[in-house]
Amino acid sequence: MPKTQQRDVVVIGASAGGVEAVCVLARRLPRLEASLFVVVHTGPAGPGMLAQVLARRGKWPAEVAEHDMPFEHGNIYVAPPDLHLALEPGRMRLVRGPLENRHRPSVDALFRSAAASLGPRVIGVVLTGYFDDGTAGAIAIKRRGGIVIAQDPEDALVPGMPESVISTGQIDYVARLEEIPGLIQKLVREAVPTLIQRGSEQATKHVENESVDPTGFPSAYTCPECNGTLWEVEDGGLLRLACRVGHTFSADSMMEDQNESAERALWAALRALQERTDLAGRMAKRASDRGLKLAAKRYIEVAESTAHDAEVLRNMLTNGKPSQVRERHDPGRQEQIA
Repeated sequence: MPKTQQRDVVVIGASAGGVEAVCVLARRLPRLEASLFVVVHTGPAGPGMLAQVLARRGKWPAEVAEHDMPFEHGNIYVAPPDLHLALEPGRMRLVRGPLENRHRPSVDALFRSAAASLGPRVIGVVLTGYFDDGTAGAIAIKRRGGIVIAQDPEDALVPGMPESVISTGQIDYVARLEEIPGLIQKLVREAVPTLIQRGSEQATKHVENESVDPTGFPSAYTCPECNGTLWEVEDGGLLRLACRVGHTFSADSMMEDQNESAERALWAALRALQERTDLAGRMAKRASDRGLKLAAKRYIEVAESTAHDAEVLRNMLTNGKPSQVRERHDPGRQEQIA
């Protein structure tokens, strides 16, 4: 008879709407012989108050994860702003590694490290949020013998993240938020053979080395973060793009980054056209004041042409179809947690 162990590591990932969703879990889930680890997308300059909120609203003690801190059953550990939370057997690590899916902390980084080092002991929970951070991590959890739960998209404030995980087929349960605490409680009490764990013992690499290595095929795209070449990597049916530095993007997050880059470029072009219009107008007036009629006419034509181009571009920017709601957290942008 193989020895058995419990599923005692619950990793939870969320984004928009995630604070309230995680609070519901903390409030409804009785304390168990398990440790909970939480990543909710936040800006690098965020106040990092989620642990205090969970401790106040829930039944579990909650604290911000610290580097090299051992973890214990019955506690919630929250990833701090601007650091990836990674798990190793018995301890946590904080890594300021490359952005993953445009985020740090990233749900994928937590899920993947937990899967690599703790195998079938892991229960992954994907909650409300935009795009698909957590999908690659869920695939890693399933590959190592763990369990994946996705919030029912119809129950989620923002269905993107759970929909993405469900679309891969790499899930065990789809449940409404109020059903997830009971499901976790049931799964934690189940025993799993330690024999399954042995296949993952070789994969205890640190999270900074757990980013997708560019071992696929070079793509025609460049990394939005560092302008390096991106490689296309197929992972369990999920297409990801990775550069040598370690920045990784799903197709959805890459498209959203391109949307942002294109919009920034268009606004910069509008500014340049308006400045050119203004300068041409001033030069036309100077030439007219000096009696240089041909030069004044030429400058007026330039001003009218660039003003027309600027108006066309402004109409496209202000009246065009809005892009998908942004979720990236760059320095200087207001934090968007809920």
